[in-house]
Amino acid sequence: MKSFRVTRDRGRRWHVAFAAIPEPIPAPGTGDVVGVDRGIAVSAALSTGDLLNVPVLREAEAKRLVRLQRKLARAARGSNRRARVKAAIAKLKARETDRRRDWVERTSTGLARDFDVIGVEDLKIKNMTRSARGSIDAPERNVRAKSGLNRAILAAGWGQLVERLEHKAPGRVVKVDPRYTSRTCNACGHVAGESRESQAVFRCVACGHQANADVNAARNIRDTAVGHTVAARRGSGLPGPVNREPQPVLLPA
Repeated sequence: MKSFRVTRDRGRRWHVAFAAIPEPIPAPGTGDVVGVDRGIAVSAALSTGDLLNVPVLREAEAKRLVRLQRKLARAARGSNRRARVKAAIAKLKARETDRRRDWVERTSTGLARDFDVIGVEDLKIKNMTRSARGSIDAPERNVRAKSGLNRAILAAGWGQLVERLEHKAPGRVVKVDPRYTSRTCNACGHVAGESRESQAVFRCVACGHQANADVNAARNIRDTAVGHTVAARRGSGLPGPVNREPQPVLLPA
């Protein structure tokens, strides 16, 4: 242990986190490669056909959150009632965050244990979630929709998943160009935007191949990553130790 940190989150919970550099998870040695397509409707689609989703608030919790947000809008600023409502909202948000972190840890550990190489899209998440408000002189359009998309991307844990994969499987995560992965038919290689009929359905206009759209994209990512594995295996592929801030311990709400 290098150090420790004591923090208190928005839900008024105390955490003690210890700084330690864990050993990487050893590769299984099977030569298996997996592609991971990250999305909104499906948090992570694997080239194996598995569809994984970040757990969200349950229906009753989501309804309570809406009620609390309405109460917050009516509460007077600086009042004790407003402070209590804000604390209740923070507790629900913290619960959702805990579930997302737990999902990221479990998913990344499973992928690192089961596959030698993990292909992901090289997404610039910071640029993708940049504010859409613009300026007074040059206001942006569809600000509300863009803000909702930003929240959905962050809630899906895109960045956290890849970050933890790189910690647990250093040298085995291959980032590929995201262009055309969702428009390319994995069966014949034909590229056409019309092939993606909907968010969930991919039907190639050239050969008629049909598959789940996210799984088809994940298989394209996998096949692209395979082309990089030979070069990756020439060296050890393992970087030196990385000093990281301690991660908050997940405590039950």
